[in-house]
Amino acid sequence: MEEKKPKYEVFVVNTAQYYTLHTKKFGLRKRWEPVKPNEVRSFIPGTILEVYVKVGQEVPAGEKLLKYEAMKMQTILEMPFTGLVKEVLVSEGDKVRKDQLMILLEEYEEVN
Repeated sequence: MEEKKPKYEVFVVNTAQYYTLHTKKFGLRKRWEPVKPNEVRSFIPGTILEVYVKVGQEVPAGEKLLKYEAMKMQTILEMPFTGLVKEVLVSEGDKVRKDQLMILLEEYEEVN
């Protein structure tokens, strides 16, 4: 009977390469994705208290988008860049889950 040998995976930290065995849990984890600046997402479950913008509205950088309550703390999310509100997917009183898309934005192209 043939003995099954473990399959080692390459794991890179900075520039060093290591050969290791990954657990099943590691293989099933959610992969990291870079932040999409055009999407305003909830960072923890909470409740929408106020929505300050509407679809089609032009919003300058730093302007309020919505007020959000989570864990008895109120947070005001601001516009990260000057642009246009494409979609508002929540309204006041809505309960949101972690990482839920709340507002979709469109950045203005800079004209030089």
